[in-house]
Amino acid sequence: MMRLSGRIALVTGAAGGIGRAVALCFAGEGAIVIVSDINALGCAETLELLECSGGNGLSIKADVTKEDEIQLLYTQIEERFGKLDIVVNIAGGDCEPAADVEDIDYAKMSANLDLNLKSCIISCREASRVMKRQDFGKIINMSSLVYRGSPNQFSYSAAKGGIYAFTRSLAMSLGRYGITVNALAPALVEVPAFVKVLGPERWEMLRKDCAERYPLGRVAMPDDVARCALFLASDDAAFITGQIIEISGGARL
Repeated sequence: MMRLSGRIALVTGAAGGIGRAVALCFAGEGAIVIVSDINALGCAETLELLECSGGNGLSIKADVTKEDEIQLLYTQIEERFGKLDIVVNIAGGDCEPAADVEDIDYAKMSANLDLNLKSCIISCREASRVMKRQDFGKIINMSSLVYRGSPNQFSYSAAKGGIYAFTRSLAMSLGRYGITVNALAPALVEVPAFVKVLGPERWEMLRKDCAERYPLGRVAMPDDVARCALFLASDDAAFITGQIIEISGGARL
């Protein structure tokens, strides 16, 4: 039996490598998946892949740094389906990578908080309104292994640490409604966008360095993250809430 049969799931950041992997994984387990991203073309490509593999879904463009667009996204979902069982908040990215502390830029710092933390909080707020009425829900937020701290990702790690604290707080608040709230904290994940930004040579140097330091001897792939999200979204994780799961290959043990 498919683990998410009949479930309605929203995946933000669905045009990216991790979001796409989660959407395809959920659809393969029977969920109807709403894929959302600011990148409408990338979202359409994810939906096409999902449908070509026999899945069902819907694509809705949304900029999660804008409160009104998040609200509209949830309104459209509720009007179309009448419920929402699973939300995976993946949309994010580092707007200020490799900055020295004295070079922290206010605008880039604000962008990191808007994209990675505020967007998650508002999405969870809207999800809770739907899920509380149905006395059921699964919320999965995207943190990062740098929630532990990073010597050159100050505002990004602060945002990802904030997601962990917020996830725990939300789990305490929503448990009485049958809603679980957990977070994922991947180490380095091989996604096309990251490889493109760094360039093949720099990416290969980073990948090799991390692979040598991680006990499992490789960096993560999007499917590694997707399978963990699937577990948390399934009934197998019915008694797990308020946790952050490190998908790290043993990094920072």
